[in-house]
Amino acid sequence: MALTITENNGIFKVEGIVNSTTSNQLKNHCKTLLNVCGEVIIDLKNIAFIDINGLLTIRSLYAYAKASNTSFYVIGDGSKIDPKNKKFKVAA
Repeated sequence: MALTITENNGIFKVEGIVNSTTSNQLKNHCKTLLNVCGEVIIDLKNIAFIDINGLLTIRSLYAYAKASNTSFYVIGDGSKIDPKNKKFKVAA
Protein backbone atom coordinates (compact mmCIF):
# COMPACT_ATOMS: atom_id res chain seq x y z
CA MET A 1 0.00 0.00 0.00
CA ALA A 2 1.43 3.36 -1.04
CA LEU A 3 1.58 6.42 1.15
CA THR A 4 -0.94 9.12 0.29
CA ILE A 5 -0.89 12.66 1.68
CA THR A 6 -3.89 14.92 1.05
CA GLU A 7 -4.69 18.37 2.40
CA ASN A 8 -8.02 19.53 3.79
CA ASN A 9 -8.37 22.88 5.56
CA GLY A 10 -4.67 23.03 6.41
CA ILE A 11 -4.49 19.50 7.81
CA PHE A 12 -2.49 16.92 5.89
CA LYS A 13 -4.08 13.49 6.09
CA VAL A 14 -1.59 10.63 5.83
CA GLU A 15 -2.96 7.29 4.62
CA GLY A 16 -1.26 3.99 3.94
CA ILE A 17 1.88 2.51 5.43
CA VAL A 18 4.69 4.56 6.97
CA ASN A 19 7.80 2.36 6.93
CA SER A 20 11.39 2.30 5.66
CA THR A 21 10.15 2.54 2.07
CA THR A 22 7.75 5.47 2.53
CA SER A 23 9.14 7.44 5.48
CA ASN A 24 11.48 9.52 3.28
CA GLN A 25 8.50 10.56 1.17
CA LEU A 26 6.73 11.79 4.31
CA LYS A 27 9.84 13.56 5.60
CA ASN A 28 10.60 15.33 2.32
CA HIS A 29 6.98 16.40 1.85
CA CYS A 30 6.67 17.76 5.39
CA LYS A 31 10.03 19.56 5.28
CA THR A 32 9.00 21.30 2.06
CA LEU A 33 5.70 22.31 3.66
CA LEU A 34 7.45 23.57 6.79
CA ASN A 35 9.79 25.70 4.67
CA VAL A 36 6.92 27.14 2.63
CA CYS A 37 4.08 27.37 5.18
CA GLY A 38 5.87 27.58 8.52
CA GLU A 39 3.33 25.22 10.09
CA VAL A 40 2.31 21.65 9.32
CA ILE A 41 -0.42 19.53 10.90
CA ILE A 42 -0.48 15.86 9.93
CA ASP A 43 -3.31 13.48 10.78
CA LEU A 44 -2.25 9.86 11.29
CA LYS A 45 -5.71 8.57 12.14
CA ASN A 46 -6.01 6.61 8.89
CA ILE A 47 -2.60 5.04 8.55
CA ALA A 48 -2.66 1.27 8.25
CA PHE A 49 0.78 0.65 9.78
CA ILE A 50 3.77 2.56 11.13
CA ASP A 51 7.12 1.02 11.97
CA ILE A 52 10.16 2.35 13.81
CA ASN A 53 11.34 4.17 10.67
CA GLY A 54 8.08 6.08 10.53
CA LEU A 55 8.28 6.97 14.21
CA LEU A 56 11.87 8.17 13.82
CA THR A 57 10.80 10.26 10.84
CA ILE A 58 8.10 11.97 12.90
CA ARG A 59 10.62 12.60 15.66
CA SER A 60 13.09 14.07 13.18
CA LEU A 61 10.36 16.33 11.78
CA TYR A 62 9.70 17.68 15.29
CA ALA A 63 13.42 18.40 15.67
CA TYR A 64 13.58 20.02 12.22
CA ALA A 65 10.58 22.24 13.01
CA LYS A 66 12.09 23.31 16.32
CA ALA A 67 15.47 24.09 14.74
CA SER A 68 13.84 26.06 11.91
CA ASN A 69 11.46 27.91 14.26
CA THR A 70 8.36 26.44 12.59
CA SER A 71 5.42 24.43 13.97
CA PHE A 72 4.83 20.72 13.43
CA TYR A 73 1.78 18.97 14.91
CA VAL A 74 0.60 15.37 14.80
CA ILE A 75 -3.03 14.45 15.43
CA GLY A 76 -4.56 10.98 15.49
CA ASP A 77 -2.59 8.08 16.86
CA GLY A 78 -2.85 5.84 13.82
CA SER A 79 -3.93 2.90 15.91
CA LYS A 80 -6.72 0.56 15.03
CA ILE A 81 -8.44 -1.50 17.67
CA ASP A 82 -9.14 -5.15 17.00
CA PRO A 83 -12.62 -5.58 18.54
CA LYS A 84 -12.03 -9.28 19.17
CA ASN A 85 -8.85 -8.83 21.16
CA LYS A 86 -9.27 -5.17 22.12
CA LYS A 87 -5.61 -4.62 21.32
CA PHE A 88 -4.01 -1.78 19.45
CA LYS A 89 -2.46 -2.72 16.13
CA VAL A 90 0.65 -0.58 15.90
CA ALA A 91 4.31 -1.39 15.44
CA ALA A 92 7.30 0.23 17.04
